[in-house]
Amino acid sequence: MLRSMGQRRAADSDEDPRVTELRAAVARLRRELAGHPADFADRGIAEDELAALAAMTLTGVPEVRRLRRSLLLLAGALGSVSALGDALTGVRRAVELFGEQAQ
Repeated sequence: MLRSMGQRRAADSDEDPRVTELRAAVARLRRELAGHPADFADRGIAEDELAALAAMTLTGVPEVRRLRRSLLLLAGALGSVSALGDALTGVRRAVELFGEQAQ
């Protein structure tokens, strides 16, 4: 059976499982947004933030403050699109895995 690149990375490396979870959640929301037929005012903002989140998962453990900022922007851009609610919740849960920011 062939594995996707994300699955291969998680299985073949010592990658932080939180990063793996975030990558999967972001990929799901990106797919669902790409397949969503409606055009809405903040779609570009959501696409940009999802691209930024995807990039953050490629460089190790992302900065918690930046993750939360991206999540807020996504919630503002997509919060009223009920068809994307489950996928957006998945991103929120993945971000929450990183816990509190150290002071």
